[in-house]
Amino acid sequence: MTATSATTAWPSVPDATGPAAEQAVLDRVPTGLLVDGTWRPAADDATFAVVDPATGETLLHIADASPEDGGKALDAAVAARHGWATTPPRQRAEVLRRAFDLLQERREEFALLMTLEMGKPLAEARGEVAYGGEFLRWFSEEAVRIGGSYGTNPEGTGRAIVTHKPVGPAYLITPWNFPLAMATRKIAPALAAGCTVVVKPAELTPLTTLLLADLLVEAGVPAGVVNVVPTTRAAAVSEPVISDPRLRKLSFTGSTPVGRTLLAQAATTVLRTSMELGGNAPFLVFEDADLDLAIEGALAAKFRNTGQACTAANRFLVHEDVADEFARRITERVAAMHVGRGTEDGVAIGPLIDDRAVDKAHRLVTDALDRGATLRTGGHPVDGPGTFYAPTVLTDVQPGSDLLRDEIFGPVLAIRTFRTEDEAVAAANDTEYGLVGYAFTEDPARGQRLMERLETGMLGLNTGVVSNASAPFGGVKQSGLGREGGGEGIAEYLETMYTLTPDPFRGRGTAATTAPATTEGAAR
Repeated sequence: MTATSATTAWPSVPDATGPAAEQAVLDRVPTGLLVDGTWRPAADDATFAVVDPATGETLLHIADASPEDGGKALDAAVAARHGWATTPPRQRAEVLRRAFDLLQERREEFALLMTLEMGKPLAEARGEVAYGGEFLRWFSEEAVRIGGSYGTNPEGTGRAIVTHKPVGPAYLITPWNFPLAMATRKIAPALAAGCTVVVKPAELTPLTTLLLADLLVEAGVPAGVVNVVPTTRAAAVSEPVISDPRLRKLSFTGSTPVGRTLLAQAATTVLRTSMELGGNAPFLVFEDADLDLAIEGALAAKFRNTGQACTAANRFLVHEDVADEFARRITERVAAMHVGRGTEDGVAIGPLIDDRAVDKAHRLVTDALDRGATLRTGGHPVDGPGTFYAPTVLTDVQPGSDLLRDEIFGPVLAIRTFRTEDEAVAAANDTEYGLVGYAFTEDPARGQRLMERLETGMLGLNTGVVSNASAPFGGVKQSGLGREGGGEGIAEYLETMYTLTPDPFRGRGTAATTAPATTEGAAR
């Protein structure tokens, strides 16, 4: 296999779809591994296919990294560590800002590529380009604001200096569902802080990350600062990288079971870790809610990315006084959703990522129906090529149903009812997860109570979308550790150092700087 990279010129692709536009974008995607600034084949020349989930057809074959490749990528990150850490923050900021500008110029190419390899509707893919780009812009601004502190210690005998330094080489493992935004959300703060990185994208959607890496090189990222190793041998590649004492940071977005395994591995060398894991988001609709607002919020929170988001609403808890109207109106909207390939006009629901995702969604729906739930619309896989599942609404979902416990990760909206606020809060908190919750109420006092009572890292109060590059994203309980985005996001890639120096005025003999020997002396 010969590893290839994109052309330097990047001739424009028209704002259109079709076989010619799709092929033009695919032709620009590097097919190798990025190690120490060079695109290269895997050490054993292995490759794997990346498939369009809407058609089942192969898009590209790309290099399949081996453990040896993972080690070389870490070698490169370690070698580049000092040079990047000592690069002036303004220069690091300018590289990230240049990357943001290039991404805006090429937003159509990136949006189309995401739709091809992941399946999301093109309009949503464009939204992800905007969202993912914001991490490049936000952290370009944060790079020059890494601060510290200087002050007199309480005893007056010295000066305390607090500084922040890059934590060191980082291993970044990204998921398949937001292939651009999840990469920029990790890479941008790491680079802003002065860390070098090895990125392992999900094997189902690695193409966007490869194209992003090519863009970062063009933006001026030095060799070895960003290394990318897509692979189908994730455990074999990751374990030796994580156990290497030179690695100092691990950031992972994915399932809680995999996160637990990685945390156990990270404990060996006491790695700094960031974990954005599973969710089971409650969506609460109270009797005083603005139903127009709640329905729009529900559609955004549930069906964005075809329901394949860790922030997707998983359990709809609706007050019994408004449950019938909410169910009727939401069913009308869901039944009218157009299912199809994301490049088609008017598509609202694209494919699920693979056959396993379809099987899981159908298993959860079948279990709920067997336990007494009512099917309002959907509830079945869609015949034909690709891995599609019909957008679904269930009501009368009974306690004990699997979909109340398991993350659905598909276009299935399941409704239960409640009578009191206490009952709603108890049901919302009855989960091992705590990433995000949503609540719709016109009572500001209730809204404030929910902020304090719901066990989640994030809350959408009268809104169905919470993600923003300037805000700390992350959860509590088994939904993870640490935060991404906001000022908190760059702190995840910085170590804090405290230095104590002697009192610079000691011995000068001035009354203003000489500490009294006794309380009595101080009084005089």
